[in-house]
Amino acid sequence: YFLNITVTDPDGLNSTKTVNINIININDERPYFTIKQRIYRIPEEQSPGTIVANITAKDPDDEDSPSRLFYSIQSSDRYFSINPLTGVLQVTGRIDRDALPLQLHPNISLIVQVEDSPSGGHASEMEITIIIDDINDNPPECNPSTFRKEANENVTAGTFLLDLRNYCKDIDVDPSNNRFNFTGLSGFGSNNFALESTVPGRLVMTESIDLENPANLGVEVYSLTVRVQDIAYPNYSSKYPFYTSFDIFLCYIIYIYIRIKPVNEFFPVFSNLSYEFNVPEITKVGSSIGRVNARDKDWPPSVITYSIVAGGGTRDYTNIFWISPTKGHVKILARLDYETTQKHILTVQASDQEKTATASVTVNVLEVNDEEPVCSPNFYSFQIPVSLAVGTNINGFRIECQDRDSDPRSFRYFINEGNVNNHFTFSPRAGSNTSRLILASRFDYESGLDTNWIYRLRVYITDDNLLSARDKATHLIKTGTVTLSIRVIPNPTTVIATTPGFTVVTKRENLYSESAWYVPFVITLGSLLLLGLLGYLGFLLATWVRTRCPPAGKADGTPL
Repeated sequence: YFLNITVTDPDGLNSTKTVNINIININDERPYFTIKQRIYRIPEEQSPGTIVANITAKDPDDEDSPSRLFYSIQSSDRYFSINPLTGVLQVTGRIDRDALPLQLHPNISLIVQVEDSPSGGHASEMEITIIIDDINDNPPECNPSTFRKEANENVTAGTFLLDLRNYCKDIDVDPSNNRFNFTGLSGFGSNNFALESTVPGRLVMTESIDLENPANLGVEVYSLTVRVQDIAYPNYSSKYPFYTSFDIFLCYIIYIYIRIKPVNEFFPVFSNLSYEFNVPEITKVGSSIGRVNARDKDWPPSVITYSIVAGGGTRDYTNIFWISPTKGHVKILARLDYETTQKHILTVQASDQEKTATASVTVNVLEVNDEEPVCSPNFYSFQIPVSLAVGTNINGFRIECQDRDSDPRSFRYFINEGNVNNHFTFSPRAGSNTSRLILASRFDYESGLDTNWIYRLRVYITDDNLLSARDKATHLIKTGTVTLSIRVIPNPTTVIATTPGFTVVTKRENLYSESAWYVPFVITLGSLLLLGLLGYLGFLLATWVRTRCPPAGKADGTPL
């Protein structure tokens, strides 16, 4: 300031002087903020260095000159920083709206201070609020991402299988950003499944899957994929640097494996309602006589087991048949006998462990000539006189034969052994079940033609009398046997050649040999040793008796 000061005296004289007054500015005022905005809004995931606000202030002490102010953030903050000279507020750390604490409290309050001196000056503070907006920067994710489900093959269309919404989520906090849908159901056999249109993420069957259908034969596991993606337009550039706005939405792939469980729907079915096997009665035990076979239309093929549930027994055997549990071969466990039972009826069962079916098996026992003729008596012994007339029925003897599988007219009789000079024969020789023993020729001992007085006949009875010569070569022929012992009694005038007897006399003598001198020596020595041992044992016995039984003491004769 320039002041003109005039001084006037009483006489009217004056003097004027100019006074220059310089006002020195001192730091006595607080700086103040010139911006009016207190609330700012920025999206999350801004890159470091992004400018949020330009904080400005003035110092009244520097009204006509540029202020030298210093800016700082007083509150602790990891997301922002301010340039101390320019007041530019910038992003310094990652801001994730979808993580705590911003997930629950998206507003960040900062206390910004401005000072007119680095130290000891005047300062002012201002609170600003920065609101973090959510962006669609997270694609939906599912845990687990692989599912394995099972469904029966006969389930109806519309059957619910899986709700994918229970396993997928989008962590974006804004409801408009965390919505997603399920699309792109694909994979082998995906036409059998569908995602419901009314409720996203619900996987259902569109039709029943029949494993027995040739179109599905052998397919038990269906591999499906489903895409999960955001509904809102995404902004993935902060997390996926190579993502551009021209890319399609990032999607999450879910893998679903659905196993179709076979269901036992069908009963086993035998190839025939009934079976008939013709078996000769001489078939060996353990032989296979036939096979039954059953099939099951279920897929995969069921293991069928066979068993005999009824029949197959006789009075002597509970089970004379056995069936292979896996192959169905029927075998015999005991000998078949046509003469006892001509037909066996079995009930065979086929089982797939749940369902069963039965079939009838008829075993026809074919008759075979397997029985030997049995004759009575089968052994006989008798005596005949040497003068017996030819043609005589010897002692009225006859045999009677039976054969359970042959006609009574089928027997033939012949003597196979012992019929020297053919003195004996049977009548009739064939065609009857009874026959008599006949003397066919006389005995001749005088001329020396006959020398045997005892005949042991072995008679064979066969059952082939009714067979032709050609049939005898192929048919089984059985033979019975009878043994006869015949003694021929000579007449009193008949001279019987005998062999003179002789007697063998054996003489025994007790002879002493000089070379056996040691025998009496050993006997004598042994006797002496035995006597010594007996004497020693007697001495030991006497000593033991004396120690156990001492002699009684003599009575004391001194009077009391």
